[in-house]
Amino acid sequence: QVQLVESGGGLVQAGGSLRLSCAASGHTFSNLGMGWFRQAAGKEREFVAATSWSGGSTVYADSVKGRFTISRDNAENTVYLQMNNLKPEDTAIYYCAGSSRPVATLKQQYSLWGQGTQVTVSS
Repeated sequence: QVQLVESGGGLVQAGGSLRLSCAASGHTFSNLGMGWFRQAAGKEREFVAATSWSGGSTVYADSVKGRFTISRDNAENTVYLQMNNLKPEDTAIYYCAGSSRPVATLKQQYSLWGQGTQVTVSS
């Protein structure tokens, strides 16, 4: 059974940085396009970033472009989300997800989901 487990969330002041990790097990990780989504309280889950199987292609939501970086290490079966210059509006539960598509941006294109990790940015 495939499992995605996120870690690295926490409380940070505005302007600070966090690095999220998502470890995959039970699947051929390098065959998966990987993405990060987030869901703030009372809001819909939204796309943040995605990377292709090799990591050679990436795509970002406009709201995080230039501040967040998605990367992956297929040898370690792990995908990362480096988050810099964090803002209070980045506060949300962050989920990693796996897809058969290389750089999917829609929730329905992902079939594998982690349990989420909370990121809270104080002003």
